Amino acid sequence: MPNNTDELLNSSCAKIQLGGAGMSRIGRMPIAVPAGVTVEIAENNKVTVKGPKGTLVRVLAAEMHIALEGSEIVVTRPNDLKKFKALHGLTRTLINNMVVGVTEGYTKILEINGVGYRAAKAGKELTLTLGYSHPVIMVDPEGLESVLEGQNKIFIKGIDKEKVGQYAAEIRAKREPEPYKGKGIKYSDEVIRRKVGKTGKK
Repeated sequence: MPNNTDELLNSSCAKIQLGGAGMSRIGRMPIAVPAGVTVEIAENNKVTVKGPKGTLVRVLAAEMHIALEGSEIVVTRPNDLKKFKALHGLTRTLINNMVVGVTEGYTKILEINGVGYRAAKAGKELTLTLGYSHPVIMVDPEGLESVLEGQNKIFIKGIDKEKVGQYAAEIRAKREPEPYKGKGIKYSDEVIRRKVGKTGKK
């Protein structure tokens, strides 16, 4: 998962080129700062957002102007070049994600399907039984928590949207859902395109 704005911009390049105008419109929307949240904007566009669930710090694109105006954060760009339009929308989205993260947090839900497939939790260790000769053990990263509902549903919770998504993706990768019976780990809202198994000759 990219860790800085330049990498995020490059990894999203194709999408942004197709929807540059949309990103620009997003960028112009001010971000409301809820009660109980404090925002600090320091040199080099280092933004710190503190809220009930924690604190997030991020250095954002130096080309953007980020200002706290009353109870709103406003992002403006230097000109209308395509690169800056794209950065404008991305910067606004990243700050908004920080505000949502420290107030509401983020959750990704995974489901385990398959006979004998299951999950167990002990402390920070998540143990996955996925049909291998040995269980797969994962340790919750700092700032993230995995919570089980039964043995087949995993909730990944945290305040950093990208880290929540990354950890969920790493867990899913331990046994991606196969297309015939759907066995494996999938996102709760993921639709598996099923394939018809081969049949023997008659």
